[in-house]
Amino acid sequence: MAELRWNPLLRTWTIVAGNRQFRPHLPKDWCPFCPGSGKVPEDYDVYVYDNDFPALTVDPGQPDVAAGGPYKAAPNYGKCEVILYSPDHHSTLPSLSAEHIYKLVCLLAQRYTTLAQDPKIKYVFEFENRGEEVGVTMPHPHGQIYGYPFLPQKIQVELDSCRDYFQEQGRCLICDMNREETAFKQRIIAENEGFLAYLPYFTDYPYGVFIVSKNHKGHIAQFDEQEKRDLAVMLKNITGAFDTLFNKLFPYMMCFHQLPVNCDEYQDAGDYYHFHIEFYTPLREANKIKYYASSEMGAWAACNPNTLEPMAESLRQAYRQFTGK
Repeated sequence: MAELRWNPLLRTWTIVAGNRQFRPHLPKDWCPFCPGSGKVPEDYDVYVYDNDFPALTVDPGQPDVAAGGPYKAAPNYGKCEVILYSPDHHSTLPSLSAEHIYKLVCLLAQRYTTLAQDPKIKYVFEFENRGEEVGVTMPHPHGQIYGYPFLPQKIQVELDSCRDYFQEQGRCLICDMNREETAFKQRIIAENEGFLAYLPYFTDYPYGVFIVSKNHKGHIAQFDEQEKRDLAVMLKNITGAFDTLFNKLFPYMMCFHQLPVNCDEYQDAGDYYHFHIEFYTPLREANKIKYYASSEMGAWAACNPNTLEPMAESLRQAYRQFTGK
């Protein structure tokens, strides 16, 4: 079973993907993403690979169960891709060179552009799940891309908030967030010519860093070569700071938030929406998990158990230790 089912309470789609229950927990001595597996090239730097267990597919069947009353169903049209960071099974994002990560950024930009050409796709979501704490079953370093046939609810809320702010203030909300964080300074982790990294005033995770473009641009394919290189450096150093913080492989969810595609309702979103990457980090201490529990999941009432400014200072120190600066 693989289909979309409409949630009339929240007015959004749930992806029902029964095929994903058969995803393997890999044996220690074999990996499909390593050269020699027969599934990937014998020599590659970064590589795009169609997900073997996709939640969305370009060739969907019809829904299995009839829907009636307030319920409705739709085919699970879309695209699920795996982005392989390196042929080295034991590498991590911060262990890669900035030049290597630049190639990764270029591939992500190319995939955004390519997937946006499909008029049925409304949102290109690029992300990485890292660590067993967030459910990772494939340890080979990789990210993913989902091409959704609908606009995910959280992105829609962000877009609507940014549009309202733009209409009221005449400015981009995220540009103003950048200005406020820069002026306050205490939550800034790092910056380079093209990007800021900070714990935003409101983040619900103790180390929930945002990486935000300094220039008002809406998606990764709009960045020039220098901005792509700046983003590569920032990705390397922030994830390296995470690993340095507790001297261990630091779990996270890394989510690229950028402009929707093929959405008439948001065709002017480039005026008011702004590229940024959000990190959801489940560790609040070296061996303590920050769980999303009943308040967060059942009521969407986020609670951060740590004060942000001291968390920012500890992460800044880890950043300096990792970079030597």
